Amino acid sequence: MIAALGAGAAGVAIGAASGAAVAADRGDAQAHTRSGPVPFFGAHQAGIATAAQDRLHLATFDVSSERPADVRELLRAWTSAAASMTRGGPAGPPAANAMLPPTDTGEAAGLPPANLTITFGFGPSLFVFHGEDRFGIADRRPDALIDLPPFAGDELDPTRTGGDLVVQACSDDPQVAFHAVRNLGRIGRGVVVPRWSQMGFGRTSSTTRTQVTPRNLMGFKDGTNNLHGDDPASMDANIWVGTEGPAWIAGGSYMVTRRIRMLIEVWDRASLDDQQRTIGRAKDTGAPLGASAEFDTVPLGVVANGTPVVPMDAHIRLAAPSENEGAAILRRGYSFTDGIDPVTGQLDAGLFFICFQRDPRNGFVPLQHKLASNDALNEYIKHVGSGIFAVPPGAPPTGYVGQSLFG
Repeated sequence: MIAALGAGAAGVAIGAASGAAVAADRGDAQAHTRSGPVPFFGAHQAGIATAAQDRLHLATFDVSSERPADVRELLRAWTSAAASMTRGGPAGPPAANAMLPPTDTGEAAGLPPANLTITFGFGPSLFVFHGEDRFGIADRRPDALIDLPPFAGDELDPTRTGGDLVVQACSDDPQVAFHAVRNLGRIGRGVVVPRWSQMGFGRTSSTTRTQVTPRNLMGFKDGTNNLHGDDPASMDANIWVGTEGPAWIAGGSYMVTRRIRMLIEVWDRASLDDQQRTIGRAKDTGAPLGASAEFDTVPLGVVANGTPVVPMDAHIRLAAPSENEGAAILRRGYSFTDGIDPVTGQLDAGLFFICFQRDPRNGFVPLQHKLASNDALNEYIKHVGSGIFAVPPGAPPTGYVGQSLFG
């Protein structure tokens, strides 16, 4: 089956190379402003520096096969299918025999790709699983691909945590994003099994200088001071892996995901003053407390009547790079709602946090330790899911994502 997938996928790859312009570098500003398909191939994977789309479908998978060749051929097939789908094409070539299932599920037929990007990553368990080096790559696990430590207040659900492989599909059309993940999962049957997934709506940060700052489900502007994917110097310094890791990850990044449940009903009963002091911003304008406009410098050192105008436990103070030895991450989170919690009868909704960084050991991890211990926002949230993944560099039109690791 895997051999057949590889052969069929090769045909898709040829079409991708000949039928679409190839972006030389995912960091190119043109990749953020185009309204048509976002090129799949390039120096970096799309879906990181790309202008954040409005919809997300992220899924993780565990590898059920014990053969490295199966993983290699799966990544070839996934790359070819992703290249086609991001152009608005099907996941595979037309079926040669009508008595067999079609190679594409069909729900995105006729729809434009709506800026679809598909990003792949590898979890720690792909390298070592219960002490076993299943695929002969344990010695190639980057030091930065750590097992995330426990953080104060974590209530992680193991069914929403971890995974050998991650697929992040972002688009401005939810059906297009769903179609992408559904078909990649179908292609992987027999080699991988789904572990958990999350759908999201309404981006919660701006990833380019031209995007307007969105609001999260708490009603506040979110990600005002986020890094920008169209700032090459900042991306090189903070997001793209350089020569410090194994050669196969150079040009890649590290993804951290956190499913953060918002206690919406509790938050809605809080006073406006308490909400604003918790975040450290004015709710209507997004301006830092003590300032007048959203993008004004946060006055962390200003004191009025003996009290800091931005409280010491305010979220924006604790998250500020200046308060974290310059640590900076690129956020690409989304709001989510998954109905009603059957136990509490309250909304199961919140923030599906996604961030990228050059090294999580001096990016997300120290930042989250500080937030988990001191953030006033902790009264209104809880972390219930988690993941960390090494995101390899992009692929050339003749290769596949992960080729630098699996050869």
